[in-house]
Order: sequence, then C-alpha cells, then structure tokens
Amino acid sequence: MAIKNSARNGCKDVFRSYLVRGAKFAGNLELPVLKPSFSVPEKVITFSKAIRSTDYECWVHFYEDDTNFERIWNNPQKYLPILKKFKGVISPDFSLYRDMPLVMQQWNIYRNRAIACWLQNNGIEVIPNIRFADFRTYESCCLGVEKHSVIAIGTHGCIKVNRDREYLIDGLDYIVKALQPSVIVVYGTAPNYIFDKYIKAGIQIIQFQSEFHLSRKAVSA
Repeated sequence: MAIKNSARNGCKDVFRSYLVRGAKFAGNLELPVLKPSFSVPEKVITFSKAIRSTDYECWVHFYEDDTNFERIWNNPQKYLPILKKFKGVISPDFSLYRDMPLVMQQWNIYRNRAIACWLQNNGIEVIPNIRFADFRTYESCCLGVEKHSVIAIGTHGCIKVNRDREYLIDGLDYIVKALQPSVIVVYGTAPNYIFDKYIKAGIQIIQFQSEFHLSRKAVSA
C-alpha cells in the first residue's frame, strides 16, 4: 500500500486528487483504502432527498439514478455541510454495467472510494458500498475495504432477470469470502435463497426496501 502526494504546484486539480490526499492505496488499481465502519443504520434516505431533509437520524445513500448525485463528484465541498448533519453516509453507488468498457467501471469504483475517503477525512462515518458488474470487477470492488467490517450493497434491479441474478449471487459469494463482513446492509430485495447462507454463517443482514418498492406498495394499498 503506497501513500501518494498528488500536489502539483500551479496546476488546477481537474482530477480532484485532493479527495485522496494522504490516503493509502491498495492493489494494482491503487484504490484508496477506507477506514472500517462498525456502525449499523436504523434509517436511510436517498441523497437527492437528504439535501432537503431535516431527518438527521438517517444515513444518506446513493442508490438512485446517477444523474441525481453526479453533482457530489462535481462539487463535493458544496454538500459536505449537509452530509455532516446526518448519522453517516453509504458511499456513492456510481453505476457499473456489464456492457460498459472495463476502464469506465474501474473509474466508477475509484470515484466511489475517493468520495468515501474524503468524507471520512472530514469526520463523516462511511459504510463502503460494494458495487460490481461481472467477474472482471469482483476483485477490484473489494480493494481498499477492510475485512470483518460493515459493508453495503444494492440489489434493486439485480434480481428479476436471470442473468443479473446469477451475477449477483456469484459476486456476493466472492465478496463475502474476500471481506468476511460482520454486517451486510442491503438496499433492495434480500431473498432468503440468496442470503440465508450468510445469516447461517453469522453475518447480520440489515435490509431496507427500495424507494421503488415502497412507492409501488403505497399505490397498491
């Protein structure tokens, strides 16, 4: 794990290297290493709602369309005072699609870690969100995340289609073996046939229904 100094005198920081200043880096991709979190959310709220909310007992998450939170990458300082009011943050869920070029998927994993690293350095409790696409991203999505800590995943949109479900199951197996988490926070569906074996292995599963599911439930009520 190397420590890098990315300062360039007289240069504009267009790559936002300040986000990872002083960080340690892991793996060939040199993703910033995060401090482990052992906190467990009781309530969660999407980033787009959090910026107008006063329910500061929530944890802020980014399991929504990328267009709703790309702004935190473009101007993170603007949202720091808002995020500091909440219990904590689940790191950004920048999209990884299997048909995206691999380098773009790796870039989005990096952005997840970079924002998380910066938030931690500014005193915010952060649970790392582990997002993967296919087997090419299984190893890299674990880089920089400490073993035996709390992690988060999003399952919304990953269950319905057989192929997506296969990658979810396969990727989860890899992640659990690699990180051996104490708790997995699940945003979206957490069916027994996928998660029972982790519960039996002593891993606590904390599940929150997606906004989409809750909205459909409200309409049908």
